[in-house]
Amino acid sequence: MGRDVKMFHSLPQTFEDVDEERTHRKQRLAASFRIFGRYGFSEGVAGHITARDPEFPETFWVNPFGMHFSQISVSDLIRVDHQGEVIEGQYAVNRAAFCIHAAVHAARPSSVAAAHAHSIYGKSFASLGKTLDPLTQDACAFYDDHALFDDYTGVVVDVEEGKRIAHALGDHKAAILKNHGLLTVGDTVDSAVWWFVTMERTCQAQLLADAAGTTSPIDPEMAATTHGQVGSELAGWFSFQPLYDQILRQEPDLLD
Repeated sequence: MGRDVKMFHSLPQTFEDVDEERTHRKQRLAASFRIFGRYGFSEGVAGHITARDPEFPETFWVNPFGMHFSQISVSDLIRVDHQGEVIEGQYAVNRAAFCIHAAVHAARPSSVAAAHAHSIYGKSFASLGKTLDPLTQDACAFYDDHALFDDYTGVVVDVEEGKRIAHALGDHKAAILKNHGLLTVGDTVDSAVWWFVTMERTCQAQLLADAAGTTSPIDPEMAATTHGQVGSELAGWFSFQPLYDQILRQEPDLLD
């Protein structure tokens, strides 16, 4: 006789209280930085993840400039407006974070979060100036759903450059910034961060496969079908949950 089986996680939470929703997003954001730190996505002071504030959507929460990902807790996060002014928090903001993320948040009002870092495989693949091939099931999450921004002009310190990146991103979940790194977005912090994690690994897989020999991509019809299975917002959110559970259990101080 069969038995009822339930999922460890079900669906993304919904909130009636804006303070609870803000706390939820900030906890996910702090956990995401710890995950980035654990995976070695840091490169000096480069890299940032942002989460739109649920009450004041023209502002977003982001990491303090110069603080290592692995040390960030909820209380360290700062809230910044689209003019780059720190509204809440005791630390300075990375200007590149403001220039890129303010433009992305403005262009994608339904998106809650965006992630960018100079991870080793992401920036290596970005030097090739091309998009990812559908070589694996995981790569299909990005099939016809990521863009290439192919005009590197130095460190992003100009809001107009951020707007150009946002324009190139369009309505895709991710962009490869040529000679720079990866950028991902999501309707939750969870999905945006998962897309970055799996995109970094997808870059690594393609670099390895291309170096080993002639690759055999998944055919377009099957790649599109697989994208529908592994590339949805819900799939991205769900895939993040084990990472969140693990980091929270091992580093509970991130909630401080």
